[in-house]
Amino acid sequence: MADQPSRLPTAWLSPLAASVDRVLARHGYDIAATTDAFDDAVPGDGGLFDPATTAAELRAAAERLGDTAPSPVPSPAPALDGATAVCYTDGGSRGNPGPAGAGAVVATAAGDPVVRVGRPVGSRTDANVAEYAALHLGLDRLFACCTPSAVEVRSDSRTVIDDVWGDGEATVDGVTRYRQRITALLATVPDHRVVHLADHEPNPADALATVGADIAALGPGG
Repeated sequence: MADQPSRLPTAWLSPLAASVDRVLARHGYDIAATTDAFDDAVPGDGGLFDPATTAAELRAAAERLGDTAPSPVPSPAPALDGATAVCYTDGGSRGNPGPAGAGAVVATAAGDPVVRVGRPVGSRTDANVAEYAALHLGLDRLFACCTPSAVEVRSDSRTVIDDVWGDGEATVDGVTRYRQRITALLATVPDHRVVHLADHEPNPADALATVGADIAALGPGG
């Protein structure tokens, strides 16, 4: 069983979105598990993404969930320890800048998904920052759970690929905290490489980033 993860950094979030993000952190950024927890905590038939659920109900549910014991984060070690891990990442922003989310899917070399995570990045954040946050999220969850022999990152962000795997400094403002952590994580595994996904190629992290942006859009005044 992996240790409970610390909360990853975000840009500005409304109080309501930030409270949901804290619950996400307690569930290892597993959006499905977090959604289920909110659905159980909200009275009646409401839930995290039910339009009939009020901000007050979500705030109260987040407070109740914050008082409960953290959910255990499952470890994919049997599948990935000593093996090659594939990490799909994606980030997006509505309005650019606007509500932004990040998603990541960690899979075996055969393509079997092991970890699916997502999170809000910020309520007034651009897409490039969200892409950085997605890479940070995927690598953080991967290395918190197991020790792969090699990592292949698959991303559709040419900017992040050139920044992280190129020779220069970051070309995006506001990504220092993500970049430093990404560099440190990649340094723990000598064999790491990146594949650029073309627009027409499927990216399983895309849907998770979309849900993260939905959370970032909660509020304002939550």
